[in-house]
Amino acid sequence: MVHPKEKDLFQIMEIERNGFSSAEAASLNSMRIRLRLINDSFLIARSKESNDVVGFIVGPAIKERYLRDEFFENVVANDTSAQYQSVLSLAVHPLVQGCGIGTQLLEAFAQLAKQAGRKAITLTCLEDRVSFYQKNGYKDEGISESQHASQKWHNMLLEFS
Repeated sequence: MVHPKEKDLFQIMEIERNGFSSAEAASLNSMRIRLRLINDSFLIARSKESNDVVGFIVGPAIKERYLRDEFFENVVANDTSAQYQSVLSLAVHPLVQGCGIGTQLLEAFAQLAKQAGRKAITLTCLEDRVSFYQKNGYKDEGISESQHASQKWHNMLLEFS
């Protein structure tokens, strides 16, 4: 897992658009801002064969236990004193889903968060993805207040011991 570069942006956006509905997906401009402002908490997975981007995970360090809707559009640089590492997007190319790339990205992201002194990773997900995160050690902390894309989201948390 490596940090992305500007040249990776269009492959990242292709994966984002395949992984989320048009209402849920980040805009090109939002993703470009994430690439520039929070590159230290933005990881990509590459294909060993083609070196193409096959998955990514990104999110800012925040002080709150749970994500708020404004974090999806108004990204600021990581706060070094923040206790929580958030995930705004985790997406894997459809052709390689089910091959463990999402789990590998979550594990690498957890290592980054621990190295940065965070106490937990927080994210929101739809009902059909809760079991995936639970298999990766996350706890479902109930329905989120989020109204992002007019969907019902679950607060998920992975606390470090």
